[in-house]
Amino acid sequence: MKNKTTRRICLTALMAAIIYVFTAYIHVPSHTGYTHVGDGFLYLAASLLPAPYAAAAGAIGAGLADLLSGYSIWAPGTIVIKALTAFCFTNKLDKLVNKRNILGIVPALVLCVGGYYLYEAIITGNFAAPALGIPGYLTQVALSSVVYLALGAALDRAGLKKKLGEI
Repeated sequence: MKNKTTRRICLTALMAAIIYVFTAYIHVPSHTGYTHVGDGFLYLAASLLPAPYAAAAGAIGAGLADLLSGYSIWAPGTIVIKALTAFCFTNKLDKLVNKRNILGIVPALVLCVGGYYLYEAIITGNFAAPALGIPGYLTQVALSSVVYLALGAALDRAGLKKKLGEI
């Protein structure tokens, strides 16, 4: 495909589908919803795609996971939180796993924990109960980070970014 926009849209759709699968089907129920590793693929999408495309992949994939898995109350918060999470990473460097993207895990953690805490507090009107979900969100980011770092390092060794060319 020579058209850069077409390539970006195709990769965005692929990453949204992968995020959906690893969010909706590979998860463990937790206090407020479920803990999953789909964020690791969002981090990967954000390391491959320009930020607006990565934000779309995360919002679509994770949002659909909530909508189609019986957690639709979480979908509005998820769509915003996952879209913002994509902006914590960059696709502008030669490697997927680089210092900038490793450091991007920290604001991604803050967005996940703080975003879902705030969203649950708003929808329930209770600012104490959402604290029970924090360990699940911390676990989610930790597991997703391991997935991202392991898969990203493997894809870097395989030269994925060079093979894909400029996206």
